[in-house]
Amino acid sequence: MTAQSPRVLAVLTVRNEGSFLLEWVAHARACGFTDILAFSNDCDDGTDRMLDRLATKGWVTHVPNPGPHPKGPQWQALKQADQHPLVQAADWILVCDIDEFVNVKTGDGTLQALLAALPGATAIALTWRLFGNAGVVEIEDHPVTDIFCRAAPPDLAWPWRSQLIKTLFRRDGTYAKLGVHRPRAPDATRLGAARWYDGSGRPLPDSFRSVRLFTPIGSDPYGLVQLNHYPLGSMQGYLVKADRGRANREASGFDLTYWVERNFCDVEDTTIHRLAPARQRHLATLMQDDELATLHLAAVAWRKARFATLMRNEEWRKLYGCLRMTPPSRALGAAEAQSVWKHGQGRPVDAGL
Repeated sequence: MTAQSPRVLAVLTVRNEGSFLLEWVAHARACGFTDILAFSNDCDDGTDRMLDRLATKGWVTHVPNPGPHPKGPQWQALKQADQHPLVQAADWILVCDIDEFVNVKTGDGTLQALLAALPGATAIALTWRLFGNAGVVEIEDHPVTDIFCRAAPPDLAWPWRSQLIKTLFRRDGTYAKLGVHRPRAPDATRLGAARWYDGSGRPLPDSFRSVRLFTPIGSDPYGLVQLNHYPLGSMQGYLVKADRGRANREASGFDLTYWVERNFCDVEDTTIHRLAPARQRHLATLMQDDELATLHLAAVAWRKARFATLMRNEEWRKLYGCLRMTPPSRALGAAEAQSVWKHGQGRPVDAGL
């Protein structure tokens, strides 16, 4: 590939997410991913069969990732991905989840435009922009990016997880292994040449070359690109997500704390809709395939049926009732956030943490 047309690879891990899969794939193509390497595990809703069909049609490369997964399915998938031909052939790589949508705000809204805007970058930290539930109760068969348009303010100071990154990085030999949030196993002889930038095009400190997982709190790192993160979805859908479990063994479970730390609805943000026409064209093409359309509808029906099953259990009904009673989360100001931070690490919010 030439410098003008890099191969940009998305590495995806999924389980029981067939109702979202076609939208995600359509958006990924619209925003400029040239390749998608998708791993699936333990699917009950037909996600794996959808990926098989997508692979047959040339939209993705599907690798089944059956258990057991001692360290979690995502880490097992990334271990396999390290040696996959698509990873070895890629110019740029992003490891991401199906509830994360790249939202480029420069040029024509594609990754190619982003790379052109930061020609010196070897890694771009895509900071999460949390999109809240906005009072949506029922599971709906509509694009996630159309339903959920209320987000956290750009200078959100708490929780620190709101500033977590996923890293779009050049595969130039600096890092030997993929990671959930950032590439791993750096080559010490190459690190000095690594150039990390945030989503507003600002150079990041040297610490990002090897360890950092989140951009400085309150820094508004969304000028050129943000990673739209839809971790909650509808209230009913959230219970199905909680039932599915986490892809990362070390991660905490889905509960009311997880919900409150992510349910920010302060600002309307529809910037991702600039790619809606292109996404919709791709989605229409996918839905014209009878097998994919049937599998998609079956996955939506499965999700609704799973919610109904969960409601027969008192613990799930209790969580659902709590979701119905809990309003959108209030964003803390810098001083309030510091009043929390000082009891732990003792470092000020604006120090980069």
